[in-house]
Amino acid sequence: MMKQNNRAAFPLLKAKGVRMLILDVDGVMTDGSIIMDNGGEEWKAFNVRDGHGIKMLQRAGIQLAILTGRTSGVVASRARDLGIEHVIQGSLKKSEGLNVLLEQAGLEASDCAFMGDDIVDLPPMRRCRLGFAPRDAHVSVLAVADWAADCDGGRGAVRQVIEGLILANDAWQTVVEAPYGVTPADCGWNV
Repeated sequence: MMKQNNRAAFPLLKAKGVRMLILDVDGVMTDGSIIMDNGGEEWKAFNVRDGHGIKMLQRAGIQLAILTGRTSGVVASRARDLGIEHVIQGSLKKSEGLNVLLEQAGLEASDCAFMGDDIVDLPPMRRCRLGFAPRDAHVSVLAVADWAADCDGGRGAVRQVIEGLILANDAWQTVVEAPYGVTPADCGWNV
């Protein structure tokens, strides 16, 4: 029996037509931990299911971008591995970073959804059409988010948002069901 979830509350109508999902990294794509070795090299752990979801979202025709306050070679490498073209790092004033990203992509904030977990993520979350958060996001982010995943950052929260976007944009049959034989109900989406 599947554990109860909040997928029924996903804003499907508002998500229809989203053209880009913008992700923070630390606390969203990762659990927020930063491991540093004695040489100062930084390590991060990314969730493989989130990565597979990113590939599925790309097949659905929805772009992805990264907007993060820190600068890390690990993030650049992960973005390359996943085919994420638009990456803005070192942007503590994320509203300014969002402006750069939108200019690069030729989109408006109303074309985008943003997923963040901390107070620096509030400005882009408020500007974009939709704001998403992992379950363990800061209380102020949870208050602003249109929807929060029922799992923590770096633990499948990105994947849950992606599945909702795929469903909202009528791409489930092509992107998930046809190649894998998996229905929305199989993944906890009772629509």
